[in-house]
Amino acid sequence: MMAGIMRHIVSVRGIVIVALLLYLLFLPYYASAFYINVFTRILIWAIAGISLNLILGYGGMISFGHAAYLGVAAYTVLAFAEQGIYLGWVQWPVAIILAGVVSAFIGTLCLRTRGLHFIMITLAFTQMLFFFFRSLDRFRGDDGLRIKKRSEFDFGWFELDLMDRLTFYYLVFAILLVALLFVFRLVNSRFGAVLRGSMSNDVRMQAIGVSTYGYRLTAFVIAGMMCGVAGLLMANMERFVSPAVLSWTVSGDLIFIVVLGGSGRLFGPVFGALVFFLLIEFLGDITIHWQLIMGPFLVLVVLFARTGIDGALNGLDHKLRVRFGRGQSGDEEMSS
Repeated sequence: MMAGIMRHIVSVRGIVIVALLLYLLFLPYYASAFYINVFTRILIWAIAGISLNLILGYGGMISFGHAAYLGVAAYTVLAFAEQGIYLGWVQWPVAIILAGVVSAFIGTLCLRTRGLHFIMITLAFTQMLFFFFRSLDRFRGDDGLRIKKRSEFDFGWFELDLMDRLTFYYLVFAILLVALLFVFRLVNSRFGAVLRGSMSNDVRMQAIGVSTYGYRLTAFVIAGMMCGVAGLLMANMERFVSPAVLSWTVSGDLIFIVVLGGSGRLFGPVFGALVFFLLIEFLGDITIHWQLIMGPFLVLVVLFARTGIDGALNGLDHKLRVRFGRGQSGDEEMSS
């Protein structure tokens, strides 16, 4: 058993993940303010990608309206800020709960469908919310509104200053780690087994007496609330909210991140967000038509790396074990 654990840790994928986490942990000590902001944004999008991966990668629910929960949470933070309420203990719980309520409403209706109909219904609801917030003159419609300052957390003896760049970065990093741990525990529980079974063969799961609808709806709501966390962090990060956050292109970007990193892979959204936004930064310095390069790049990923970056690393580990582990006995293989 110990040999098996060590083999997974001492692997290409394990080394890359540990190196990436260490890089992110110590990044503020050697990076400029610009790159701290860039990586803070990447981590926030990774959290949103993790939430989508929960239902897309583990539940087979291709939601093309995940941006709805980003927008609901972001506009909740903005609404409180417009009333002069910056207390994070008020803004954040309400934003997360509202994102959960919206996801529960959408999920209750769209989870009765499958395939293309599911995709179109999630897209339709998000577009409805997009035009709703766009029509609100109080929030200046398409122009959006700035937020004067970030959420405040005052513990009396200690104040969490989110206006400080490093404090906000490490808060986002900590939330990312919690999101990864939560999803890991969830998908490896009985709940996760039912969710993955439903994706594999929902008819068979119901035939053996498991009502999958409740499980799928619960996962849908959890994903919406997690995405709401990313939305409120995004509002605090940018200190600006507009209907663009609910655009269908944002939902498309999230799907792109999950597919690029590896759908159904725990660290897939982290790899996907990292590569996606670093490519945008790199290509944006070369040409304003960077989308013409990103499009074919996604096609190549889908054609030649269907399991994404995380899956490719795992496949490389498997090839190395096969090549260099031929001398391993059958008993040792079974015990690992």
